[in-house]
Amino acid sequence: MSKVMVVGPAWVGDMVMAHTLFQLLKQNDPKLILHVLAPAWAQPLLARMPEVNEVSVMPLKHGEFQLWKRYQLGRQWAKNAYEQAIVLPNSFKSALIPFFAGIPRRTGWRGEYRFGLLNDCRRLDKTRYPLMIERFSALAFSEGEPLPSLPFPVLSADPVKVRNLLEKFKLNLEKPVLILCPGAEFGISKRWPSLHYAKVAKIKLEEGWQVWLLGSEGERVQAQRIQEATEHQCHDFVGQTDLDEVVDLLSLGSKIVSNDSGLMHIAAALKRPLVVVYGSTNPAFTPPLNFSAKTVSLKLDCRPCFKRVCPLQHFDCMNKLSPELVLQALSDE
Repeated sequence: MSKVMVVGPAWVGDMVMAHTLFQLLKQNDPKLILHVLAPAWAQPLLARMPEVNEVSVMPLKHGEFQLWKRYQLGRQWAKNAYEQAIVLPNSFKSALIPFFAGIPRRTGWRGEYRFGLLNDCRRLDKTRYPLMIERFSALAFSEGEPLPSLPFPVLSADPVKVRNLLEKFKLNLEKPVLILCPGAEFGISKRWPSLHYAKVAKIKLEEGWQVWLLGSEGERVQAQRIQEATEHQCHDFVGQTDLDEVVDLLSLGSKIVSNDSGLMHIAAALKRPLVVVYGSTNPAFTPPLNFSAKTVSLKLDCRPCFKRVCPLQHFDCMNKLSPELVLQALSDE
């Protein structure tokens, strides 16, 4: 019985997209034992992926090097006798633990010149694998092997937890629910303006919908602006829920509007009706993996730039993307 360790990515959306890789690994070998090394925040997501047999929490923070600690972790993992490690992040340091663990086959993209650390080190052809899930999925196969039809990531709500959340927050589902996800960890260039979100919220409130705001502590400012513009008529969950609760709340959305963010990928994996706003990034690279999802963006010479902050300082890709375009996408069946 083979055993594989996957070094998971550091971002929510990437972790959701990694589910495609996990599914392919299990399809290749149904008896495979799959372990994932991941940040602590990822446990609620990985717990909803039945292909993952065990999660080991990475004790180091994102960006920390700590060579000696990585050596110690590698030696601990050596006891598990893995046959292969698949390293999804492209950083040099992310390949150290599998190397120190002495795992016989260490697979990943070349990234930060990881020759030696990876002995199945591949050079990425971005034209052959334009999508992030394709880049993850290719690592489940021999180099150059054609990819099969790729399964989309799938997450499911927990009915018991959903019922508890409805009681905890005194919610009812008598009115349809529009969920707005105004944040994006990557940077402000991926965030549609709060007042644009607020206009969408006001229109849907007038139509008899209820509007929920979801996000992490870092999106409190955006949520507050939306609340002020809508006279505090939205249910504001921003910073009040953990990731596990967010998954189950997203599952209740009649429709969802989101930036290109981790919550967008969760909503897509939950198969919710979804409209995604793109500014500095490109749906050709990280689209919502959901056949019913719609994307909205502007055709501008300066986009996609993939920058955290608008290098031209006008932010036209988001400022000029009107709420009417999003409302139209919401109304389209």
